Amino acid sequence: MGQAKHPIRNWAEYNRALINWASLHFWMDKTAIATWYCPQHHGKRGRGFEYSDTAIETALMLKALFKLPLRALEGFINSLFQLMKLPLTSPSYSCISKRAKTVNIHYRLPSKGAVAHLVIDATGLKVFGEGEWKQRKYGQEQRRVWRKLHLAVDAQTHEAIGAQVSLESVGDSEVLPSLLNPLRRRLHQVSADGAYDSKACHQLLQKKGAKPTIPPRKTAGYWEPGHPRNDAVAALKAGQLAEWKRESGYHQRSKAETAMSRYKQLISPKLSLRSYNGQVAEALAGVKVMNKMLTLGMPVRQAVS
Repeated sequence: MGQAKHPIRNWAEYNRALINWASLHFWMDKTAIATWYCPQHHGKRGRGFEYSDTAIETALMLKALFKLPLRALEGFINSLFQLMKLPLTSPSYSCISKRAKTVNIHYRLPSKGAVAHLVIDATGLKVFGEGEWKQRKYGQEQRRVWRKLHLAVDAQTHEAIGAQVSLESVGDSEVLPSLLNPLRRRLHQVSADGAYDSKACHQLLQKKGAKPTIPPRKTAGYWEPGHPRNDAVAALKAGQLAEWKRESGYHQRSKAETAMSRYKQLISPKLSLRSYNGQVAEALAGVKVMNKMLTLGMPVRQAVS
């Protein structure tokens, strides 16, 4: 075998990070323990919550990481507290299911200033449920249900700084405002595939002050004179789109595809909660797991001359 093009030069540090990914103390950290119970009433009608949003969020993260059904998740958390000798209890499986519909998952890491290059991608997540069982047992055709996960990834840090879940019928370009508008960080460049080649997407990126690197569709025509998209269209018509992608830095978008692959391998390509809002929380908890893993360490590669 030949030498790798970009060998890892911080292997010892990265190796420790890989080992610590499964550390229970890392996932059930001091912040989660200190804020496990809800100290205040939610201010609405009805009984107050016993468990805080942090507790529900942590439970959903453990569910995603260890791929546990809700009942097993409850037992897992209770056994974890017993091993840690903590006077805490897990929310019941029904409580986790209900609270997942309303909990707000804080998946972003602390802001680190402007983003040099934001890369965007989307993938499908299959909803696993009763229809799968009927199809296996009786052979009945059952329409499979999908959700789409959309990620906006910082190409430098690999962090998902934007995440949205949508129905499978929603186009990728329609979700772009939901990904970018909540961000309060300056964006220098945004790369996305041809699904985002629309005037609305370009107008949004222009408003954000970001350079768009979006390859045009095969049948694309020129827009108004001076529009930055026209350079890509000219390269397409001249048969030089590959050169345009290389020179513009478009290939950095592969890091968004890597993030999607990491999500499906480490978390799951399936969602198991029944309600749509619960599925959103389930998916975003998986995104938070990925982002938290980044804090342990990432490989630093160095090109071989």
